[in-house]
Amino acid sequence: MSPLALFVSGAPASGKSTLAGVAAGRWGAALLDLDVLAGPLTALLGEISGSATPDSPWMREHARTARYESLLGTALDTVRTGTSAVLVAPFTAERTDPAAWEAVAARFRATGAEPVLVWVDCPPEVALRRMRARAAARDAAKLADPAQVRAARADPPRTPHVRVDATRPIAAQLTELDRGLTERNSACQQATSRSTTWPPRPE
Repeated sequence: MSPLALFVSGAPASGKSTLAGVAAGRWGAALLDLDVLAGPLTALLGEISGSATPDSPWMREHARTARYESLLGTALDTVRTGTSAVLVAPFTAERTDPAAWEAVAARFRATGAEPVLVWVDCPPEVALRRMRARAAARDAAKLADPAQVRAARADPPRTPHVRVDATRPIAAQLTELDRGLTERNSACQQATSRSTTWPPRPE
């Protein structure tokens, strides 16, 4: 059975980690979160550079590649063992640049895994409410300027993806994700003679 590499993307506080955690538990997949895997190193680099957040210009320029490679390399090792992986990160470049997504997806297909980009779509007001509730240090700058968060609502991916409505209850999000994966699998099977096996649906 081919392992699945599920790339759960979205804006900050969109609910990526919540959906990814439930999905990973449902399918017995490894849960790999960029903030967890690269968090301590990111914090150290922030202290050295004086950059407060991972999305600061310095961090984007100098640390983004290394941070994401930590996530991708761990996920590649995971799927090579035959275990599905759920990756959690904004995946901004991969969402907005089809060539960037294809480069990442090709690495996973080479291992026999099937990569799928998931877009957790969240309105800015909902994201702001979640930021206030979680009170994380990384959100301080955004909460200090809510208008910037409202103006910077992320656009849907320009690459093939499965959309999940972050305003719905988690059970409904899982149903939406499952339906999107099933529809995508059917489309893939119609487009190619190679059969793709997805994680089994729960009874």
